[in-house]
Amino acid sequence: MRRLRSLYLSNRFFVLSIVTIGLFIFSFFFPGFLLIPKILFFIFLSAAAADALLLYANKKGLHGVRFTPDKLSNGDKNELRIYLESFYGFHLDLRVIDELPFQFQKRDLNFYLKLSKGETKVITYHLRPVKRGEYSFGAVNVFAYSPLGLVIRRFSFSQDKIVPVYPSYLQMRKYELMAISSQLTEYGIKKIRRIGHNFEFEQIKEYVQGDDFRTINWKATARRASIMVNTYQDERSQQVYSLIDKGRVMRMPFEGMSLLDYAINTCLVISNIALRKEDKAGFITFQHKIGSILPASRRNNQMKLIQEALYNQKTAFRETDFSVLYSAVKNKISQRSLLLLYTNFESLAALKRQMPFLVMLAQIHLLVVIFFENTEINELLMAKAEDLRAIYNKTVAEKLAHEKRQIVKELGKHGIHAILTPPQQLSVNTINKYLELKARGLI
Repeated sequence: MRRLRSLYLSNRFFVLSIVTIGLFIFSFFFPGFLLIPKILFFIFLSAAAADALLLYANKKGLHGVRFTPDKLSNGDKNELRIYLESFYGFHLDLRVIDELPFQFQKRDLNFYLKLSKGETKVITYHLRPVKRGEYSFGAVNVFAYSPLGLVIRRFSFSQDKIVPVYPSYLQMRKYELMAISSQLTEYGIKKIRRIGHNFEFEQIKEYVQGDDFRTINWKATARRASIMVNTYQDERSQQVYSLIDKGRVMRMPFEGMSLLDYAINTCLVISNIALRKEDKAGFITFQHKIGSILPASRRNNQMKLIQEALYNQKTAFRETDFSVLYSAVKNKISQRSLLLLYTNFESLAALKRQMPFLVMLAQIHLLVVIFFENTEINELLMAKAEDLRAIYNKTVAEKLAHEKRQIVKELGKHGIHAILTPPQQLSVNTINKYLELKARGLI
């Protein structure tokens, strides 16, 4: 019974069946031609039976497996592979259909390939999830065509596999590797000139060409009879907190992902960079009430804790209450820290409602407010206005864009750092600001 469920008749089989039936109908009017359709019908059935026998004589026939990562990276292209191996003694035409999770809304992922006798092939494709959570993969269905193409046999592999989608660990690793290899400039990370000597003493070493003459240690030079210089390192163990707004303003989509997901991905990246700089990283999520709090730390498993805690964060249609954030920061963070606040202000009035709490936060911590440009408005500003309606639209768009710039100025008046960024450049601009503040000795 199981074999019958996997047996399919091809389009070629039905075409030949229709031709044979047509010949029988023709011979009804011309009885002298009846022998021809009878012979063709016998040949056709014999060929179909032989074709089916060739496909089913080999019990194993075909082996396949889908290789997926243990977890998928949100917002990134993740590589998946399907491995196929033929145990048949003849050439095979295959059609491969992978049953993807419903979140991708993709029903046309078909692959057509040929396998020779005993050949193996690997199909590689990429998927880009835009939401965190569990993704359930169905079966890999492989339809093998018989040598004559009259019969099709279905094979199913790798059924019912659940793969979690985590915040963008691929992006985190990319910036981590760039930081280690000092190639961050390739991704838009600026080289920041260090100002003054707001660094910790590291060691005394012998002078080499290029060292700063102002760091010469004259006492050590006299003792060693060679020029010795002091070396310094960035101040360490500074606390870096990501404050993530989960209110309704963070539900706005961009390229399939919500602003909250962009903020979470950047939180992962900047936390990893901070730990690499030997600072402490933590985060707080909030909306009308406090969500999760992970105290800043530099322990070995801190990144794993951050990733696991961010996995299930969700936004809601609630108005953000910055007073609860201020209370949580005041009660939970005793040491002066760098606070990276991810939120979104669409108007100056929205900012002014929250300004008292932002000012109080900036009085005890170094606060950076990070909010988003509306890229669709920017596209509208760049478009040519050809009629009165377009002129009205551009006027409104200019007003909204101007308000965003005014928000940056208003925050600056109160000594609050601000980043106005497109969502796709959020990570780069946040890292730049962090490195700038480190170079200026502000944290």
